[in-house]
Amino acid sequence: MSLQASPVDRLPVTLTGYRVVITGAASGIGLVVAQSFADAGAPVFISDLSADALADALAANPALRGTVCDVSDTSAIRDMFNAASAELGGVDVLINNAGVAGPIGPIEDLSIAAVESTFAINNVAQFSCAQEAVKLMPASGGAIINLSSVAGRLAFRNRSAYATAKWGVVGFTRSLALELGAKGIRVNAILPGHVNGDRFRTVWSTRAKERGITFEEMKAEVVEFSCLQSTVEMQDIANMALYLASPFGKMITGQALSVCAGVEMMP
Repeated sequence: MSLQASPVDRLPVTLTGYRVVITGAASGIGLVVAQSFADAGAPVFISDLSADALADALAANPALRGTVCDVSDTSAIRDMFNAASAELGGVDVLINNAGVAGPIGPIEDLSIAAVESTFAINNVAQFSCAQEAVKLMPASGGAIINLSSVAGRLAFRNRSAYATAKWGVVGFTRSLALELGAKGIRVNAILPGHVNGDRFRTVWSTRAKERGITFEEMKAEVVEFSCLQSTVEMQDIANMALYLASPFGKMITGQALSVCAGVEMMP
């Protein structure tokens, strides 16, 4: 049984001249996606809530440009796209990556304020970013890639706010694909599964504590619910984004694509 995926290479596509905007991209999946697009030759503009994380990401990756942005604030989103447009001259690809895990626990214990914040960041922000990006896309079209989650197609105990938000991303994606297809704009969602990283450890450490077991025991149980019995790497997610944004994905739209090692049930 494999508890961890093997190292993954970047998908060897060339995206020279593809102007890319990525939210929540100073760390984690977002940063790996940004680095991958930059390595493929694309001019990339990133945003993040954390000024410190953004500064570190830009310092470590000179090819990237970016600004601080709180995506729960629609005026901040407009300012971010104004900055991106000034830097890039337009937008060909939007990757709505910013998101939060939301409150964890039984529904009777959840704060409505925390639930509303989850929807504001995971859903409303994607609407706002899409609105701004479409205005900046060329007449020839473009691509929007929304990050959902395997929780956007499966039930997830004690994560009702997060699961609801991620199901919403899928509905938004499919509706927007219908709306924007005539403009040549493709819209797809990526549904990551159990991705190695800090968020995976945070979520499943909490569940392990609830169960009275160790994190490693919890992780072993989690991967048993996937066909490949493995977690996935951030580069796997980045590779799907590269494919969807590239000419190879030109006839793919309105899809919710799971990159999850075949997760069919949440423990």
